[in-house]
Amino acid sequence: MESLPETLQDKVVEHLREYLEYLRDQDQWNLSFQNTQQSLIMAAQRAKQEISAGKAQPLDIDIA
Repeated sequence: MESLPETLQDKVVEHLREYLEYLRDQDQWNLSFQNTQQSLIMAAQRAKQEISAGKAQPLDIDIA
């Protein structure tokens, strides 16, 4: 990399920094998802039970 012009070296470094930040964000997302996965499963099971019991109603979402 030292043989590249300094401006190109700077671009490579910036690209690597952005990529590392992206990887950190992905790790954080994965950790957050793992920490909430059981709650999401329980909520889905509860929703299925409420639908089966006739307790659930469709959402009336009017997007205007």
